[in-house]
Amino acid sequence: MSFFSKLFGQKSNDPPDGEPFMEHPTGEFKSSLEAMTSAFKRLKAGSYADRWIDFDFFGHQITAHLVPATATAMMSSPVDGDDVPVRHFGVILARADWDALAARLQGFDAEFLIEPRIRFRGQPGEQATMFVRDPSGNALEFKSFPNDSGIFATR
Repeated sequence: MSFFSKLFGQKSNDPPDGEPFMEHPTGEFKSSLEAMTSAFKRLKAGSYADRWIDFDFFGHQITAHLVPATATAMMSSPVDGDDVPVRHFGVILARADWDALAARLQGFDAEFLIEPRIRFRGQPGEQATMFVRDPSGNALEFKSFPNDSGIFATR
C-alpha cells in the first residue's frame, strides 16, 4: 500500500482530487518576480507579505519565501504565526477531504509540524492548513480554501 493510500485510508493508490502546489526559497524578491513574470507571461503575483509571495503559475500556486542565500532544506519562514518549512509541497483539498484527513491523522497520533488550523481567519486567502513529514522527511502541507478565489487572493 502506498504512502498516500495509507494517508488517505484508501484501497487504491489514487488520492482524492486536489490541486498541487509548491513552495521554495528565494534570496531576493525583486529579481525573482521580474524573472518569473517575464519568462512566464501567465504568471501573476498574488498574496504577499514581507517574507513571502504567492504566484499564479498556470492555475497552480507557487510560493517564494525570502530566506538568506545560505538557506538549507530545513529553513523556515514565518507565516501567520507559524514557522513554515520553506521547502515543501502539498495539495489543496476540498474541505470535506481536508477535515477527514485531519481527523485520520489525529487518530493515528501523527506528529504534526503544524497542527491543523485556520490561517488568515477572516481575511482574503483564509485557509485550513496542516503540515506533516512523509517517510523520507519531506514536509507536506495539506490545505483547503472556502472557495477557489481564495487561492490567489490578495491582501
